[in-house]
Amino acid sequence: MKAPQWSLFKPEEMAALTAHCRVTTSSSADHFYSVHVSDLLNEDRVSVYMDNVVNLFETSSQIVAASQFSKRFSFLTVVPSLYAMTMFNKGLDFSAENCHVESIFQEKAWLPKVRLRDWSVTVPAVDDRHIWRDQVVKNIFAGNLSRVWHSISRATEISPAVLWENTAIYVYWLYEKRIGEEANDSQKLRIHEDFQYLLTAPAALFGQSENPLSKYYSSKCKVSTSDQPVRVRQTCCYYYQTTTNQTYCSTCPRKQ
Repeated sequence: MKAPQWSLFKPEEMAALTAHCRVTTSSSADHFYSVHVSDLLNEDRVSVYMDNVVNLFETSSQIVAASQFSKRFSFLTVVPSLYAMTMFNKGLDFSAENCHVESIFQEKAWLPKVRLRDWSVTVPAVDDRHIWRDQVVKNIFAGNLSRVWHSISRATEISPAVLWENTAIYVYWLYEKRIGEEANDSQKLRIHEDFQYLLTAPAALFGQSENPLSKYYSSKCKVSTSDQPVRVRQTCCYYYQTTTNQTYCSTCPRKQ
């Protein structure tokens, strides 16, 4: 019997991806909100899907829904892929054609997971990790996020800047807060090197004319809405339009 491809991961590695990065190997029974990511590249299908997801975020606005969806999609795309790259030195195929969004509800909250069709794993050759890393990063961003954001922006007329900043904040969170909690010394070195590289990597790896992670990266500062210094956003994510009392994020530029 052929072993599943995810068996190339150690049990503790797979446990980390499933427990902390919303990775799943199972299809959801909810086909209404589940979607093959390649369908989001189709003009007609992405419009229908955006019409559906407005119901998830208690809004009638496709722009608002697109922003809230992009937060979840950003997490599903960058967190597990970059976590595997940096922590395990393993590359996964996160191209649009290989990813499925599997709809999951926890009580009333929509917290989808990502499922890969092909679990093929790449590892860096000796002394060539920088070449391998370029390939992994390009697969994630140019091969998936750039294409999906372009499609969603055209379908809903949301500014791509909002979508890209929603992506960037998860990359910052991953490397500045989450990923170092259980790292050993070699992993801590990769955390620093990979994060610095992502902030300076060529724009072509992102499928953009400029590096979006560099564009939205700024120093944290003290604000009245938070006890801790925060990185104030350049764009508004429209979260306040999904709450009855118009609650703003602590990093919202509208509140500063």
